[in-house]
Amino acid sequence: MTDEDETAFDEFLAARSTSLLRTAILVCGATHHDAEDLVQHALEKVYRHWTRIRHDNPEAYARKVLVNAAISRARRRRVVQEITFARPPDTAAKSPDLDLRDTLIEELRRLPPKMRAVIVLRYWEDQSESATASLLGCSLGTVKSQAARGLAKIRERMTVAEGAIR
Repeated sequence: MTDEDETAFDEFLAARSTSLLRTAILVCGATHHDAEDLVQHALEKVYRHWTRIRHDNPEAYARKVLVNAAISRARRRRVVQEITFARPPDTAAKSPDLDLRDTLIEELRRLPPKMRAVIVLRYWEDQSESATASLLGCSLGTVKSQAARGLAKIRERMTVAEGAIR
């Protein structure tokens, strides 16, 4: 790799590594350490292919590697193991929306890995349906159906929980 490529990679790393870690924590339903491992794996692949992907969209490539690795890991662990879920970094200011955010994250944790990946990429990362389909390597229809089913499950559970509180 040339010095120019090294510099460009360092800039990419400084700009996007926190975003990739947040995505890993949310998509993977993993502990903070597992999410860091997945990000490291993704960044290693980005580095290896940097000269080829540098001028395209290296962040999309990194996200795709990250999501695919998370789904593969979840499939391997599906035996009878519950996936633990790390909390995203706490915000400095307390907000009344924190309870809602915690509830939403709890509900995300209960979704299957691919459905969780669709929900996080579409609504948390604000990716389009086609971008999400491309990142996950599935059809646009799969993204639409997984998003609809996932949101319906979250709404149903939150409505039931809200009714139990009253």
